[in-house]
Amino acid sequence: MAKRGPYGKGIERREQILEAALRTISERGFLATSVAELAEAVGLSQSGLLHYFGSKEELFVAVLRKRDEIDASILDEPGPRILVEIVRRNTQVPGLIELFTHMQAAAADPRHPAHEFMREHYARGTAGFAELLRGMQQAGQVPENVDPEVMATAFMALSDGLQSRWLIDPSLDMEFHLHRFWTQYTGMPFPDA
Repeated sequence: MAKRGPYGKGIERREQILEAALRTISERGFLATSVAELAEAVGLSQSGLLHYFGSKEELFVAVLRKRDEIDASILDEPGPRILVEIVRRNTQVPGLIELFTHMQAAAADPRHPAHEFMREHYARGTAGFAELLRGMQQAGQVPENVDPEVMATAFMALSDGLQSRWLIDPSLDMEFHLHRFWTQYTGMPFPDA
């Protein structure tokens, strides 16, 4: 049942803004998209749009949160294949990789709105991936000498680094490097290979 009243309308309007921002940034690129264009796309002024988020930076963090929600809802099978699939899907929306890369760099400042988002993003992703690796170890699919936390951290960092580098050189085969890293680190073939 839909929420009613001003609060429900505010939530609905915020979702419309996020969907428009995801679409526009995906199509045009983060660097080529202005807040004015996003506001125009949803029939608001810039100040009207920012009213829903507080600031431009908080809007972009909300866009990344929404992207994570969409990825989580679409990719329901946990594992290294999910990270590869996300990387594969992201090549279709380079503007979102631009946004993530910029917010990732800005998040180094603890005062930036992206700081806490990135901490949560990496903590959640690393914990989930490490848990999966422990399960794979129990099933004999990953050697016992592989440290799940180290592997999860390194695999996520590699995938993010490859995506940033891919923005500079789109000929880079990210999937090849992720598969190769997995094989060299674990000594096992990549699970979907």
